[in-house]
Amino acid sequence: MNPETIPPFQSSLKMPAQFKTGSVEHVAIIMDGNGRWANQQGLPRVAGHQAGEYALMDTIAGAIEAGVKVLSVYAFSTENWRRSPSEVRFLMGYSRNVLRARRDQLDEWNVRVRWSGRKPRLWKSVLKELMAAEEQTKDNTGLTLVMNLNYGGRAELADATRLIAERVARGELKPEGITEDTLARSLYLPDLPDVDLLVRTSGEQRLSNYLLWQCAYAEMMFVPEAWPDFGRQSLWRVLDEFTHRERRFGGAVDRVEENQ
Repeated sequence: MNPETIPPFQSSLKMPAQFKTGSVEHVAIIMDGNGRWANQQGLPRVAGHQAGEYALMDTIAGAIEAGVKVLSVYAFSTENWRRSPSEVRFLMGYSRNVLRARRDQLDEWNVRVRWSGRKPRLWKSVLKELMAAEEQTKDNTGLTLVMNLNYGGRAELADATRLIAERVARGELKPEGITEDTLARSLYLPDLPDVDLLVRTSGEQRLSNYLLWQCAYAEMMFVPEAWPDFGRQSLWRVLDEFTHRERRFGGAVDRVEENQ
């Protein structure tokens, strides 16, 4: 199916009846399994990335319907430069073209696009499309879509630490005044809430250097389907499961009855 045909709302698809719209604020997704999906189909790896475009647009539409406020997606990591030059060229060009082709559609859906990552090594043409998408959608009030391109969790923490060190060197901050909040305010997008739910597709069970600070208390779900097989109904399924989990943030609940 062509992603251009995906509307933000499809009345024929229903969320779980017990799911409360807007009950999850920030969802992060590691879009994994494109290459393996393609190989299983007897196709080149790049075909899996192309198929993943529909999954992304459908998942964005599903997040809008579910009232999710922030959807972060891992599009290209700082480690992905280690892949073959041909695949890197494809991924950079593909990211650029998707941003250009889908910007108007996302704008129509009232989606605000934001970018998180490092500038060095990122293709100028990709950065140009990211900036254009951010500018065009900056006043939108619906879902915030964070594109993590040339992003790494350790790189973000290193960059935040460097900013803090520079402030100390300028005399703006004393070392003893550095707190967790100081570091949080120095991240790429400090105004965003922490991740509530992290989803990774394709059955792999690791973070792969993604949003390490923001996922400190995130619930994690590792689903078996490859990214091209994911979509809004898959998203609704994991959101429904999330609402049945008990989040204690380091606390504990005494289940012993008072009258025992």
